Amino acid sequence: MENNLAGAVGSFVLTGVVVGVVIYIVTIYNGLVSLKHAVTQAWSNIDVLLKQRHEELPKLVESCKQYKNFEIEALERVMKARTDAQNAREAGDVAGVGAAESTISAGLGSIFAVAEAYPDLKTDETFQQLLARISQLEEAIADRREFYNAAVTSNNVRIEQFPDSVVAKRFEFANADTLEFEQHETADVSVEQLFS
Repeated sequence: MENNLAGAVGSFVLTGVVVGVVIYIVTIYNGLVSLKHAVTQAWSNIDVLLKQRHEELPKLVESCKQYKNFEIEALERVMKARTDAQNAREAGDVAGVGAAESTISAGLGSIFAVAEAYPDLKTDETFQQLLARISQLEEAIADRREFYNAAVTSNNVRIEQFPDSVVAKRFEFANADTLEFEQHETADVSVEQLFS
């Protein structure tokens, strides 16, 4: 009788341990799935804003082209970067998107600086609306990049932590790439350059 009781208790304990381990693995797996989808959602939010900004760029270029002698090279640089960004987005190349978007931002800065030399363009209502819209989109993109990079960091840290790393490797969860910026976008503003 005692052997049967000991066997039943041992079997019950073993079953409890197996059920506990399975529940623990399922919990880790579900947490990793949640993080993966948070990264995807954060990227989708950026992608929507990037597409909206890309829709505004041809309008801006056309507004500027109306004025003779406007720096065509800056306009072409922005449109090439737009194409590069779209191609990188379609390929899922986050680093390529970051580089192309940095080029777009730098090109827009140069377009807006050149526009200062064209009083008629500066006062053009369409140009002003485009300038305001693109500026709003730039701010929204910067905010969304923070959320995206935070989601990527959480995902990557969790995938590398033990015991999550074992489950992540078994079910092929992968690290995601952060959206990086060119040095000129993250550098401190030089007050001396602004007033020279």
